[in-house]
This record gives sequence, C-alpha cells and structure tokens, in this order.
Amino acid sequence: MGNAIGVHGMVWVGGWSRPEAERAVASTAEAGYDLIELPALDPASFDVDMTARLLEKHGLAAAASLGLDDHTDVSSTDDAVVRAGRRRLADALALVRDLGGDYLGGVVYSKLGRYDRPVSERGRANSIETIAALADEARPSGVTVGVEICNRYETNVLNTVEQALAFIDEADRPNLVAHLDTYHMNIEESSMREPVLAAHRAGRLGYIHVGESHRGRLGTGTIAWREFFAALAEVGYGGTITFESFSSEVVHPSLSSALAIWRDTWRDSMDLARDARGFLRAHLDS
Repeated sequence: MGNAIGVHGMVWVGGWSRPEAERAVASTAEAGYDLIELPALDPASFDVDMTARLLEKHGLAAAASLGLDDHTDVSSTDDAVVRAGRRRLADALALVRDLGGDYLGGVVYSKLGRYDRPVSERGRANSIETIAALADEARPSGVTVGVEICNRYETNVLNTVEQALAFIDEADRPNLVAHLDTYHMNIEESSMREPVLAAHRAGRLGYIHVGESHRGRLGTGTIAWREFFAALAEVGYGGTITFESFSSEVVHPSLSSALAIWRDTWRDSMDLARDARGFLRAHLDS
C-alpha cells in the first residue's frame, strides 16, 4: 500500500519556536517520513510563513491535530466556552489551509482530559453542531476533518468506533472521517480488526495514528500489530498513517499533563523515529 507515513511533532519537540520548528521538520525528513503532524494546541501562535518555508525546504507535507481544554471545550453547556472552542478550531483550520495541508484531526469535539461524568445531551449536541460547522468551513479548502477516537480517560464523548460513526452520521458532512488510534483502540475496543472494518464499511476510515500500548517504541508492548495491519490490507486502506509517541523526554506544558506523561518511554527521538518507520514499512510491505 502506498500510504503516506507521518510522525507527530512531539516526537521531536514540545513547542513550535523557530529552533524547535527547524529541528522537528529537519529531523522528520532525515528520518525518512513523508509528513509531519503539527501539535496545534495553540494554533494562533504558529509562524505560518516560517513553517511553510521549512516544509518546502525539506519536501514534507503537514497535517495538524489538537485537543481542546477546559476553556475551549465544545461539548460544554457553557455557551462562552463553546464559542471559544470554535474560535480555536477556526485558527487550527486556518493553519492547515495556509500551509497547504488537507487534514485537521484530534480531539476536536471535546476537551482532551478526564471528565467526572458522562457527556450531557446538550453538550453532545453542541459538539456535533461545532464539528459539522467546522467541516463546512474546511470543505472549500479541500481539508478533511477527523474525529480521533480516544480512551475514557481523555474524553467522555467518543471512546469507540461505534460512537464515532454515530456522531459522524449525525453531523452528516462528506469531509468528516473517523480517526483511529491503536493506543486507544487497545484500551476500548474488543479487537484491532473490527474497528477498521466498521469504519471502512461506513466509508469513514480517514486517518490513523499508530502508538504502542505504553506509548513507547513500536513492537515492544501488547498491541496485536499483525491483526491490525492485516485489517488495513483487507480493506485496502491507502491513507496516512502517523506514528505518535510520548515521553517525558519531550514536554509540552499542557499536553504532557493531559496525557499523564510522567516517565521516559524513550530518550533518543531519532532512534525511536527511524525504528518506527522501519516497523511500519515492514508491516505495510508484508
């Protein structure tokens, strides 16, 4: 399969200052990836012109992902919080569009973090309305919006592919897709095969994160990789596959806390990234 292979920017850096951006983009190219996924938690802070120049220099494509927070949670019942979330999502979409990218994903439908109760009916409706409007805004620029399915400790809205497909059906936009992540599937789903098949049958399988069960080096945890890649081959998935891994070696002030990254799962970013790319290519080629 001719999939584009990406790597999450936080494999390299915790922010996006000029030195961090230069390191992340150059390292992504050096490690042999096709795409870098920008961690756009604060999309308005990105220097778009600088980032575009770096991407062009190194021949890379870019996608962006983010998770919202307590102040921008579009599944809130507080109208002011929902409005703030919609502004942040609009900034993230502008970042992708201005960089010539075609994908915006992540936990764009709620905050990224633990809740102490189920999502309310009104909160879920706010989230669906927000994502439908975001997809409408994204469509003229050729941008696809993906809802990343995450575990119960990082959202209370979409924990399984079944929930995501119902959410997408209600939003009912052609450029809205399910964003699968093996780390989260390993926690919430009953297999690594069925979610892939279900999203494909629905025509909504649009983007994939690959992460190990402990968020470290691929192939050293408990994920059933052969089952997962066999499912991708079975449905002929030709989209982007992005490696995502987190360690306390690289710290983002808010994301590291939201994801509970308290220990070193790795120390050498380049060694990790090269190993992951080789792991992915071996499974895809076989």
